Amino acid sequence: MAGHSKWANIQHRKKAVDAKRGKIFTQINRVLSVAAREGGGDPATNPALRLAIEKANAVNMPKDNIERCIKKATGDLEGVTYESLTYEGYATNGVAVLVECLTDNRNRTVAEVRHAFSKFGGNLGTDGSVAYLFSKIGVLNFAPGTSEEEVMEAALDAGADDVVSEDDGSIEVITSPETYSAVKDALEAADFAAENAEITMRASLEVDLDVESGEKVLRLLDALEDLDDTQDVYSNADIPEEAYN
Repeated sequence: MAGHSKWANIQHRKKAVDAKRGKIFTQINRVLSVAAREGGGDPATNPALRLAIEKANAVNMPKDNIERCIKKATGDLEGVTYESLTYEGYATNGVAVLVECLTDNRNRTVAEVRHAFSKFGGNLGTDGSVAYLFSKIGVLNFAPGTSEEEVMEAALDAGADDVVSEDDGSIEVITSPETYSAVKDALEAADFAAENAEITMRASLEVDLDVESGEKVLRLLDALEDLDDTQDVYSNADIPEEAYN
């Protein structure tokens, strides 16, 4: 569909994240806490903690903040215990939505998530209603003009599942969650720093939207992302670039 650009969508998303930097610190604190509590405080032996620290460094979280959060989670300092919750639902046009939360009060969280769905034209679903559409993958995105041949060689040698050249000239490297760190390290060693790098959830089937429907879905996604307990929001919406303006 004309007007759809994966690279443009990534840039819009990054700008939205930058605008919410204070909330991002709160989110990452929770991710650090859960990762350290479940797998220990050493990132060398705890891949989840290593990824959380990478996220913290990417938004310039102070080192002291990171270390304090880890110590709270491992019992060296008093802290709060969070649990992971995932909510499933639908936006307009049958768009599937996954909301991942970390919370110390599940009753508060489910009430806020349900209210956001209802307010912006969606419906909170039951467990399993949309999760089957999504798979966890590693994704690294490179700007238009990056050498596809060199990225492909480094990525595939390190264990990447696929390298995709998009119509806008950007490059996307797809990995399994298990090989993500190795591929990322190999690409950085080859002097390829990704504009966006993350382990994410991606749907097997996308829903194409026009501008009006895209704007409606974006309002719901933004409302869900603004909730204090939200960590990540995923959907299978293919939104035209014009809907972001």
